[in-house]
Amino acid sequence: MAPPVSLRAAFAYASNFVSQFPLGLSNLPNLLSVLSPQAPIHTDSSITPYDPLTGGPSCPLDGPVSCQNTSAADSCCFVYPGGRLLLTQFWDEKVHVGGSEEDWTVHGLWPDLCDGSYDQYCGMAPRFDNISEVLEQYGQIELLADMNRYWLANYGSNDHLWAHEYNKHATCVNTLAPSCYGDNYTPGLEVVDYFVRAFSLFKMLDTYRALYNAGIEPNYKKTYSLDVIQSTLEEFSGSRVILKCTGRHHNVLHEAWYVYFVKGSLQSGDFVPAKDTFKGDHGNCASQVRYLPKRNHR
Repeated sequence: MAPPVSLRAAFAYASNFVSQFPLGLSNLPNLLSVLSPQAPIHTDSSITPYDPLTGGPSCPLDGPVSCQNTSAADSCCFVYPGGRLLLTQFWDEKVHVGGSEEDWTVHGLWPDLCDGSYDQYCGMAPRFDNISEVLEQYGQIELLADMNRYWLANYGSNDHLWAHEYNKHATCVNTLAPSCYGDNYTPGLEVVDYFVRAFSLFKMLDTYRALYNAGIEPNYKKTYSLDVIQSTLEEFSGSRVILKCTGRHHNVLHEAWYVYFVKGSLQSGDFVPAKDTFKGDHGNCASQVRYLPKRNHR
């Protein structure tokens, strides 16, 4: 019998549609509502602009896709040079919060360079070390609660992990620069935009459910073909997926990285599945891997 469908799974499978639409400040507390989902944005017009309520840049719908064009490099509507976005997830060995036995959790959203290498701590956006305070300041109480459920530190505090992910990676996203917000900018808007977009993409990518539906479940005794796991997740997401493993023989499944380009700004653009080959597009896993159940804290 299939496990009960969680809110996360219901959201993901009700709308397994990888283009992410902007979620404004006024509706962010209802981020996971499946009763009134965001209406699709029609892309048959080159005139209708995005109008993100965060005060981010309004971008044309027919703008270029990151890593497909360099002529728009200075635009606030074109993610550059880190135009290859990786939504990365953990399968930790321990249960960190109650009920998370079947949860993959967020690691981060990383703006890798188009060739697969990456920059870090770039300074394109300001640094912030008080992520919880910023999100609370902008009324993102439900988002913060969901992050404390699904964006968890293996060691140390969640706040420390979030600040690390933001300062290392978000500061390399050019469209999060204060200048891209114009006169509407107030410090911390870029923090809201980064975590909302990262978390909303994560909610679309229910790794546990995708594997479960293919008969791949955590089990102490079984091993699974890496090729089958990878093809399952790539078919599910439409994107390239990089798998990372731990263990002496690199045979314990631990991370899944989903690869996207962005059409428009990070704040309001569409995530476009990336299927091309690039430097570092292969993980480190053995051909047969173990997918271990999580252990409860003693």
